This record gives sequence, C-alpha cells and structure tokens, in this order.
Amino acid sequence: MRDELAGFTIGVTADRRRDELAALLQRRGARVVLAPALRIVPLADDTELREATRACLDRPPDIVMANTGIGMRGWLEAAEGWGLAEPLRSVLAEAYVVARGPKARGAIRAAGLHDQWSPASESCDEVVDHLRRRGVAGQVIAMQLHGERQPECTLALEAAGATVIEVPVYRWAPPTDPAPLHRLIDLVAARLVDAVTFTSAPAVEALLRAAGDRTDAVLAAFRGDVLASCVGSVTAEPLLRRGVPVSAPNRARLGALVRTIVDELPRRTVSLKVAGHLLTLRGHAAVVDGELRPLAPAPMAVLRALAHSPGRVLSRTALLRTLPRGADEHAVEMAVARLRAGLRAPRVVQTVVKRGYRLRVD
Repeated sequence: MRDELAGFTIGVTADRRRDELAALLQRRGARVVLAPALRIVPLADDTELREATRACLDRPPDIVMANTGIGMRGWLEAAEGWGLAEPLRSVLAEAYVVARGPKARGAIRAAGLHDQWSPASESCDEVVDHLRRRGVAGQVIAMQLHGERQPECTLALEAAGATVIEVPVYRWAPPTDPAPLHRLIDLVAARLVDAVTFTSAPAVEALLRAAGDRTDAVLAAFRGDVLASCVGSVTAEPLLRRGVPVSAPNRARLGALVRTIVDELPRRTVSLKVAGHLLTLRGHAAVVDGELRPLAPAPMAVLRALAHSPGRVLSRTALLRTLPRGADEHAVEMAVARLRAGLRAPRVVQTVVKRGYRLRVD
C-alpha cells in the first residue's frame, strides 16, 4: 500500500468501527488520533423495545422502516432472547420494507427477509416523501430508530394518516472516557490535525457539544485548514447546516471514505520552490525533494507561518504568536534551529539580521 497519507494526522470519531477505519488510514501512512464522540448502548432488555415488539405482533405493520444494520440485528437478537424471533420475522415478512441504506439492507437479507425500496440519499426525509407519495393513510408503520427519536419523521407520517410504532433498539451515550475527545477538540481548534472523520450525524453534534466555548474555534478550523470528512450526506448535514464545507464519498462505505481523503488531502498541501528544493507542507511533516521529514509541532508551526508569506521576513514576535502560550523569543530561536535540523536543508530558512526569518524562495 502506498503512503499517500504519510505526514497527515487524522482524527477518528467513530466508536464501533474505529479500529477498522484507523487501520485503513494507517495503511496509507496517516497518523491517527482515536477519539470516539459517542458509544452505542444496546437496549436488548429494555421495556420499551419489548413493548414495541409486542405492538408489532398485536397489530402487524404494513410498512417497516429499517434505519440501521446494527439496529435491525439487535431487534431480531432481542426477540430471539424473548422467544419472539419467529413471530416477528413472520410479521416483518408480510410488510413493505424500506431499507434506509446498504447496512440496513444487509441486515434484512441476512435475516431471510426482503426489502422493497431504498432512498438514493439514505436520508429519512426521502423515505418519508416516498411513503407519503405511496400513501400511508390508515396504515401502521414500524420505525426502527437509530439511536434517538425522530419526531419530525414520526409527525410527518402521522399527519399523513399513519400510525407509527417507534422501535428503540439502542441509544447513543457519551464515551466512557471523554479525555480523547477533548484532546481531539484541542487539536482541531489549534489546527494540529489535517482531517476529522465522522460516520454518523449524532457524532458531529456530540463533538460540537463537547467543544463548549471552543465551538466557534472548531467550526472556524473546519471551514479553513481542517478537512471535515463524512461517510455520507446524512452524516454531513449538521456541518453543512453550519456552513462547513464537507468531503463525502458517493457511497457510504468506510473504504470510499478513505479514498476520498486520499484524493482530497494531498490537493490541500502547499508546495514551494525554496533554496533549490521542492518543499511541500503536510500536517506534521514536510516533504523535501520527495523525502518525508516529520517535524514537531513548534517547528511545523514556524514553517507554516513562513510558507504563508514566502520570501517575506517575519519577526520573532510574529513567529512567537504561532507557538503555544508561555513561549518566549528564545523558543522561536529553538524552533527555527529544530526546523533547519528536521528539514536537513539548512539554506531553506534564512536569518535576516535584526529583523527575523524568511524562506529563501527561488
């Protein structure tokens, strides 16, 4: 596997498939920061799920909305534990089944059932529009929820004359250890990561809630230097609503998400001809004449500032503003020295006596 993402740092907010996504990114050379924004809590013993299942058996649904693969599998597994799996399968087999996406469709077919329709966008709004056009007056709809209630969908279907049975299979909860998420938020706000991946809309909302008074800084970073990469359009919606440009694949798959990042991140790099060298800036590294040179945060911050105004002299005071709080002008000198050593190209950064430093642009 080529190291297309070498030198880039990418945050992963997924929980359930974080190791799979991290491995896909690491195989391409990326440095990965694992920071689950949410975790899934199954409700196999929950009274509400049992009551919803009983309601479906007492009044078989005409339509089933399968929203997620994990939800449909969890529902059938819970029914198995209650001795209701076969009656539930019989009821679902007679219904018009809508699978919101490929994972839900896979779970339905693995259970020996058949789906009749799926939305191209994988959005609940498109499902609701389809069902209203089809006609739902007087019909019963079983809606498998994906972690939280969907009151807007339920109300729209009820307004069209349907009876909706909400089926809660699991719920979203905060991560057991919130420290990695807060660390990722700090890295995003400081623009020390190149991209953050999201695999669900609730994870986006959870990260922004956790950001608290840093939310504006996080959103500003996503609108600028940090790529927000979402697995699909539904996941992207909370960011798009806040004016954040989003990268998303056409198909909602982890492999497609990684390929999108591989295509997008290298295009966002800055390349310069400096002192006879071709210099390309990546997240935590520079590429000098095709050779990767990893750099610590302070020298990397100085290099970014100098590259932002190539050839222009920046004073020690100006460069000091790029370093962590509490640093002094001596820290700038140390960062420049470490930068020169890390690049292994000492003529790239020129000292201008009594004025500061600049890149020696060709």
